[in-house]
Amino acid sequence: MVSTRQLRDYGLNGTAVTRRVKKGRLHPLHRGVYAVGHPAVTREGRFMAAVLACGARACLSHFAAAVLWGFMRWEDRLPDVTVVGCERHVEGLRVHRSRALLPPDVLRHKAIRVTSPARTLLDLAAVLPERTLRRAVRQAQVDRRVSVRQILELVSRSNGHRGAAKLLAVVADGPTPTRSDLEDIMLDLFDGAGMQRPEINVGLRLDGRTIIPDFLWRDRRLAIEADGAIWHDHKLTRENDADKQAILEAHGYRVVRVAYQQAVTRPGQTLARIRAALGER
Repeated sequence: MVSTRQLRDYGLNGTAVTRRVKKGRLHPLHRGVYAVGHPAVTREGRFMAAVLACGARACLSHFAAAVLWGFMRWEDRLPDVTVVGCERHVEGLRVHRSRALLPPDVLRHKAIRVTSPARTLLDLAAVLPERTLRRAVRQAQVDRRVSVRQILELVSRSNGHRGAAKLLAVVADGPTPTRSDLEDIMLDLFDGAGMQRPEINVGLRLDGRTIIPDFLWRDRRLAIEADGAIWHDHKLTRENDADKQAILEAHGYRVVRVAYQQAVTRPGQTLARIRAALGER
């Protein structure tokens, strides 16, 4: 990706740029932004082009930044870019305006100017529903992209940012290393029912192997496996699940499996099963 400004820095004037466009050596993506050599642009290339199209002080933000950092999945949205000062319109982009972006809040990742993970979460908190935000925060923590200290420090100087209160509420739940939407749903069920929180994705060394139950009540010898369809519908995954369960049961652990549909459509029944397994009323 290259901008007209960068091409001028390399000594190319407008005529030289136009000639290269006609010859197919530069491919326009936005006004003043080109793909070099060919028009097959990767997702990161689209992100880079979006930032270049919005000026030297622009940076990738919101959903696009979360995808670049790796704690949200891309849903083929318009790339988000934040600019400082006057908001501008760029075709094919979602442009946000900020009064200021301090140096700690802007980094480079994969050579792209992007809001820091903490600032990305703060921006998302203003537009995401709570459950989706909680998943993003937890994933960012699991990936070690952000710490609670970094989030609290940012919120303390956010000067009334619309997402501050919601982000603080999510952080107040404490760090929870869940790895899927279903694990988030299950944890919310436990918390909502006032149950003691289990250990989450911690390793047990059994028979020379490290076994990682999704949820573990160690003192009750109970493991809960959250069987999301994305991860558990493959033949090899099912075989690994069965092997994992056999080892846990051989060492005296009871294993309760919960499918996504059960947790979502029958939460009361799901809680009753787990309470019974824990020996609770």
